[in-house]
Amino acid sequence: MSQKIIVDPITRIEGHLRVEVIIDENNVVQEAYSGSTLWRGIEVIVKGRDPRDVAFMTQRICGVCTFSHYKAGIVAVEDALGIVPPLNAQLTRTLMNAALFLHDHIVHFYQLHALDWVDIVSALSADVKKASDIAFLYTPNPYATGADKLLEVQQRIKTFVEKGNLGPFANAYYGHSTYHLSPEENLIALSHYLECLRIQRIVAQCMAIFGAKNPHPQSLTVGGVTCVMDLLNPSRMGEYLVKFQEVADFVNRAYYPDLVMAGKAYANEASVLNDVGVSNLFTFKEFQIGKDEWLFESGIIKNGDISKVYEVEEDKITEEATHSWYADDEPLHPYDGKTNPNYTGLIDGESIDQHGQNTHSKVFDTKGKYSWIKAPRYDGEPMQVGPLANVVVNYAKGNKNVVPVVDGFFKETGLPLKAVFSTLGRTATRCLEAKIVADNTLKAFNNLVENLKVDESTCSPYVIDKNKEYKGRYIGNVPRGTLSHWCRIKDGVIENWQAVVPSTWNASPKDSKGVGGSYEQCLIGLKIADVKQPLEIIRKIHSYDPCIACSVHVMDTKGNHLNDYKVNVNV
Repeated sequence: MSQKIIVDPITRIEGHLRVEVIIDENNVVQEAYSGSTLWRGIEVIVKGRDPRDVAFMTQRICGVCTFSHYKAGIVAVEDALGIVPPLNAQLTRTLMNAALFLHDHIVHFYQLHALDWVDIVSALSADVKKASDIAFLYTPNPYATGADKLLEVQQRIKTFVEKGNLGPFANAYYGHSTYHLSPEENLIALSHYLECLRIQRIVAQCMAIFGAKNPHPQSLTVGGVTCVMDLLNPSRMGEYLVKFQEVADFVNRAYYPDLVMAGKAYANEASVLNDVGVSNLFTFKEFQIGKDEWLFESGIIKNGDISKVYEVEEDKITEEATHSWYADDEPLHPYDGKTNPNYTGLIDGESIDQHGQNTHSKVFDTKGKYSWIKAPRYDGEPMQVGPLANVVVNYAKGNKNVVPVVDGFFKETGLPLKAVFSTLGRTATRCLEAKIVADNTLKAFNNLVENLKVDESTCSPYVIDKNKEYKGRYIGNVPRGTLSHWCRIKDGVIENWQAVVPSTWNASPKDSKGVGGSYEQCLIGLKIADVKQPLEIIRKIHSYDPCIACSVHVMDTKGNHLNDYKVNVNV
C-alpha cells in the first residue's frame, strides 16, 4: 500500500520549498513532486524601467545570490547594447564574483548542509586528543583542530545541552542510521562549522571592498564598474588580497579535508549514491581571469556520457508551465516568456504525520498545477545545473584548472569517478569548485594590478537610441549553476525580462511529457529508513543548495489578495 510523505517547508534553504513523495510498503520512493509555495515579481517590476536601473532591482531577486543577479542584470543590458566593458572592469567583477562563490559554498556546506552529514550530539562523546590526531589523516596542516581547540568546542556544545537547548543545532535527526562519521570526525566538522561563522564575515568584506557593501553591492554599472578609487588605492587592493588569502586558506585546510573525510565515510551509504537525478548536464563559461582566459568553460553532457561534450545552442532553451501556476502553458524561449499567474491551490488528500500515521492533509494537485516554478528545458529535455554539472563538463573537456583537482580528490577518497553522479558527488563537487576558485582567483587579481599600470579605464561609453529595439542576455555560471537573464528593450525602456535561474532548472516540476526536474528524479528509488525522520530526502535536496526565491517568477501587480500561507514551526 502506497503512502505519501510531505516535507514542508524544506528548511536551511533560501525560499519556500515543499516536497511530496509516494512510498511503497518497503518505504521506497515511487514518485516525487517538488514545488515552491511562495513567489516574487521582479520580471513584472522591471517592465517600463530604464535599462540602466534594472540590475539594482534584479539583485533583489534573492538575499543570497545578490551579486549573481546584479551582474546578470548588467551584462544582459550590455549584451543588448553591444557594450564591451574594459578589462579592469571585467577582472574587478571576477574578484567580487569569487567572494560570492566562496561565501556561498562554505556557508552552504557548514551552516545549511552539514547537519545532514554531521551528528552534533555524537561529537559530545569524542576523544579530543584522538580527534586532533585524526585531522592529520586528511591534511598535513589541519585547521582549528588542536586538542585544546576541540575541547573548547566540545564544552561550548555541552553548555547548550545542559541548558536543554541545542540552539542552532536543534531539530536535526541525530542518531539516524545513515550518519557515518565517528564522534571524533563529527567534532572536527563541528569546529569548522563554528570557524566558518567567522570566515564568512571576512569573505563578505572582500565583496564590500569593491562593492561598497554586502550583500547588495552598488559598484557595477552598465559599461563597467564605479569603484575607481578603490582600484587605484594600494591599501584597498592589499586588503582584498590579505582577506582573500585567509578565506582560501580555510577552503584548503578545513572545507576540502572535511569533504575528503565525508567522502570516505559515506562511500558505501546507498542513500547518497547512484542518484544523479537528471544526467543531462549544462554549464556556461564563467570567471574571466585574464584578457582571453576563463576559469570555467561552457558545455552540455547528455545522459551522463562524459565521452562527448556538446556546445551550447541558446535557441534550444525554453520554459513551459504545464504544472506551474501560470496561465500560458506552451514552451517559450525566454526572450518571449510570459508570467501571467494562474494559482489553483492545493487539494484534499492524505499523508504520513510526524508519528508515522496517515492523516488528512492539503496536498499538491499533481494532475494539475503544483508549483510557482516553471519547467525550463533544453531541446525539450530537463537539465541538471550546478557544481556537479560545471565540474564534470569541464573535467570532460580536459580543463587544466579542473582535472588535477578532481583526480586528486578521487585519489584521496578512493572513490570511483562514477561516484560523482550522486548526492555525495553534488556535495563534493561544490567543494571542488570552491577550491578551484580559491586557487585561481589571484591570477585575476595579479592581472588586474598589472593592467592598471598601463590602463586605468573602468567604464565604456554607450548610447541608448530610443528609436531602436534591442535584445540581449546574460548566461553564466553562478554558485548554484547556470543562470540566464533575457531582456528586450523598446522605446528606451524594458519591454520584457525573464530570469531562468539554477533552481528553476533543478527544482522544475513535471513538464507536458510528465518528466520532472532533477530534485524529483533524484528521489525516485530512495529507501527511507524511518518515515518519521526523512533525513534522506532532506540530504538529497540540500545537496543542490536550493534557492527558491530566485526561481519563482510572479506577483500580482494589482495588489489583489491571492492566498494565505501559514507555516507551523512547532511541528
